[in-house]
Order: sequence, then C-alpha cells, then structure tokens
Amino acid sequence: MKQERQQKSFVTSYAEHIKTLQARTLEAIQRESIDGIIIHSGQAKHQFLDDNHYPFKVNPQFKAWLPVIDNPNCWLIVDGINKPKLIFYRPVDFWHWVPEEPSDFWAEHFDIILLKQANRVEKHLPYDRSKYAYIGEYIEVAKALGFDLVNPDRVLHYLHYHRAYKTDYELDCMRQANAIAARAHFAAKEAFYARASEFEINQAYLLAAKQGDNDMPYNNIVALNKHTSILHYMRVDTSAPSKHLSFLIDAGASFHGYAADITRTYAYEQGEFAELIQQVDALTLKCVDALKPNVSYVDVHRTAYAGVAEILTHAGILNMHPEDAVDAKIVSTFFPHGTGHFLGLQVHDVGGHVNDDRGTPLPAPEDHPFLRCTRTVEPRQIFTIEPGLYFIDSLLAELKSSEHSKYVNWDVVDKLRPYGGIRIEDDVIVHKDRNENMTRDLGV
Repeated sequence: MKQERQQKSFVTSYAEHIKTLQARTLEAIQRESIDGIIIHSGQAKHQFLDDNHYPFKVNPQFKAWLPVIDNPNCWLIVDGINKPKLIFYRPVDFWHWVPEEPSDFWAEHFDIILLKQANRVEKHLPYDRSKYAYIGEYIEVAKALGFDLVNPDRVLHYLHYHRAYKTDYELDCMRQANAIAARAHFAAKEAFYARASEFEINQAYLLAAKQGDNDMPYNNIVALNKHTSILHYMRVDTSAPSKHLSFLIDAGASFHGYAADITRTYAYEQGEFAELIQQVDALTLKCVDALKPNVSYVDVHRTAYAGVAEILTHAGILNMHPEDAVDAKIVSTFFPHGTGHFLGLQVHDVGGHVNDDRGTPLPAPEDHPFLRCTRTVEPRQIFTIEPGLYFIDSLLAELKSSEHSKYVNWDVVDKLRPYGGIRIEDDVIVHKDRNENMTRDLGV
C-alpha cells in the first residue's frame, strides 16, 4: 500500500517536474537563439589497453529529465514546447544486460524511439543541427554528428543555476535517497561496535542499502581510528585494527539518480574524543538552524568556523580566545574544508559559485577558499551541513613550525591524534518558514 501511494505521488509530481524543465529549457534556448538542445546520456568507456569498461556514469543533465541512469547511448531532444523525444538504446546483445522497453511512470512523457545500434543515431536527430546545442561530455561524437554548438555557456549557466531549486519530485527523490542511506548507516554503526574491519563495515552498509559500490553516488568513506583524519579516505582495510578507537563513515545512497550524503563519527568508548563528537554534533545542528532564506551560505560557514574555534578552546587544545583563533586562522588546521555544498543530481551539485543565471562568478572569500557554495540561501534548495574537527599530521606539523605553535597544547593534540577526526553531516531542505533535516528526521 505504501509503495502504491508513493508511486501515485511520483506520477503527479513528475508531471509537474517535466513542466518545470520544459520552462527552463525554453528560456535557456531563447537566450541562445537556438531551436533546442540534445542531451547525450553518455557512452561506455573502455579501460586502457583492455576490452572491459569503466563503470558507466550518466550525464547529470540527462538524468534530470528521467530516472534512467544505467543506459549509455541514449539521447534526449528537447525544445521547451514539444513533447520531449527520447532515443532509447536497446541493442540486440547477448553479452550484456539489455534494458526493457520503457513502461515506467515517466515513459508517457516522452516520444520514445528504440535504437538498436548506437552508431545509427544520426537518422533520428534533427537534420539541421546548426540550431541545436549538444549537451554532454563526448565532444568528438558531437563534432562527428555535425554539432557546431557544444555545451554553450549561456545555456549551461542558466540550467545549472536553476538546478538549485528543487521540484516536488526532486524533493521526494532526495527523501527516498536519505531513507536508504539512513538504514545503511544504522547497519554500519552496528558493525563498528561489533569490531568489524573497514571492509566488513562497508559490506554491511551496502547490504543494508541494497546498492552496490557502483550504485553509490560517491565512493564510501569508511575509516577507523587514524584513517578518520583523511578527508577523502577511499581505501578499506580488510583486517580489523588491534583496538577500535573511532569510526567515521561518509556514505550516501541513490534514488532515481538523486544523492544522499550523510556523515557520522563514533567513539568506541566514552572519553575526551566522545565529548568532542557531541560538541561537533551540536555545532552541526546550530549551523542547520543558521540556514535561512536570504542568508549567505558564506555566513553559515563562518558560524561553523567560529564554532570549531570554541570547541578547540573549550577542550584545551588551544590556549587562546576563540575570536583570536579565528583571526589567526589557526582553526583551519583543524577544520580545513567548507561547511557543505548543494546536493541533488550530483553530490557536489553545480551552481554553487555563481551570483545569477548568467553565470556571474561569486567566488569563495580569500580566507575560506575551499567553500563549495557562496550563494544566498533560498527556499527549495538542499544543502549539506558538515563541520569537522581533525588531527591531520601534515597540517599539524605546519602549525607546529609556525609562530602560532605556542597557542597549542601539544600534549592534548598528541593524545587525540590516534582518534583521527570528526565530521557530522546532515542533508537539509530549506523551506520558506522552516528547515527539513531529512537526516535527523530518520533518526540517524
């Protein structure tokens, strides 16, 4: 019954989603004075000197229109007025999986042509392609097919900017992705306290999510002990450490091509590190509350940065006033990344550094160069909020050799080094009058 209600909801919200994309497309092509855009799903890539393919990743502009994420050699022809035309690749092939003829809830919104041979697509494309823009990564394919206009800036700037505003269909997809990731996070937490290895924890996560490595929106970060200080730790040790101290998992899930992105950190035993986790967790919630319409996301980051300074001084890691730590930029040693980013069709979704839909740059400030978003917060946008606190050897060595070394209690730092680091990340929908913390609503 629940699945039936969900399906009916998708049918209604998806129809409105298509209307929104049509309107955006019409505005984008009118700005470029062209007749339409042709979106390529992508194609399989051979591994170097091999006859196997890399895992296929669909063009995000393609999956914005329909939840087909695993089929290369498909094409969309859209003009904002006429019913979109889908050229759907369905070869005769006994070596590989062949998708079924489309019949899901989204199929009725497209005029569908089945394509048996990828290199025969030309006859299904508009004859005069000079007034159509190719959107995709295969420039050589576009040129071979006679496209003169490839990924035009004005079109992409407009589409990327407005992708920040999610339709009801997209919000539903994001909630579903979070629900999948949430149950997987519970399984990973249980595996950690059972003293599993990183490999075993990752397997527990994937099993609970019922998604494989290639289905994940990004490579899971599953880190124990000191590995938690590596921001993008992409390994998984098969052997468990002799002692479990800490566990950081940054892992999401996909639903209809939309991503969840959740991070949690755990201490195996109570103590100073566990207390730090609680304080970072509280800071995450404080930053979520700071997300409000008409607030600059840069200001949200400054809230996080000042919050980490307070934690560092309260814990006795720094022996200076929090405001002085901010001014001296010592906090960056322990919190070297931004507070979060847009989330949607991509984990680090596009459009975070522009001021308008014409692509006017809005770069990160000089004192916080790693920010992935500088936009003004508005309703229907989805952000991650993920402050962190880490003990990273290379950054600590740099700090120790600087004039600010005297403000650091190195005995405390050395005691905490083996625990690695902390990051707590929630996925948040901004509404006009409230925030919807999808992650916390699921009890994670």
